[in-house]
Amino acid sequence: MTPLQDLIIKRFKESADLKIAFAQKNCEKIIEVAHIITESLKLGNKIMLFGNGGSAADAQHIAAEFVNRLQKSKRDRPPLAALALTTDTSLLTSISNDSDFSNIFSRQIRALGKKGDIAWGISTSGNSHNVIKAIKAAQEMGIRTLGFTGKGGGEMGTLVDYHFNVESNDVPRIQEVQITLSHIICELVEQELLFQD
Repeated sequence: MTPLQDLIIKRFKESADLKIAFAQKNCEKIIEVAHIITESLKLGNKIMLFGNGGSAADAQHIAAEFVNRLQKSKRDRPPLAALALTTDTSLLTSISNDSDFSNIFSRQIRALGKKGDIAWGISTSGNSHNVIKAIKAAQEMGIRTLGFTGKGGGEMGTLVDYHFNVESNDVPRIQEVQITLSHIICELVEQELLFQD
């Protein structure tokens, strides 16, 4: 193989190995969190997702999977209440301009959130200040918090009610595990909703 082919195989293997190790360590917690999200949605609550950069894109991606659907099956399911707090440019820029960028998610949580909702923060470092402020705001309001991190979990890992940490310092590999985990949680929620009868 050429050096470039070696690199490609190496990166795929790194990603696959990290995903398997993560799954083996976290299976029971993944099932628990999927059940908690399902119960919250069945009671008419919503999921609020947020993060920066690639994590912002993941927040939008996963919100879309919940509102639309992940799995196409013979049995459809109702849309599920989820929104990404990363999408309204007028809102984001007005909060950043009038107060501070660190408030862009916490202010939305305070405006839109209610007890029973899920606040789902995504950060590869676990130290994004605006994500941490949003988690704290959610907890003050009695909103359950879910955190996806890497690199040891950072401050967010010590705060959230439910924490999934990818044990890596490699940002692309962390993000690959996080998006796979998100898809699996969504799939489990769909399974529980579709087959609860």
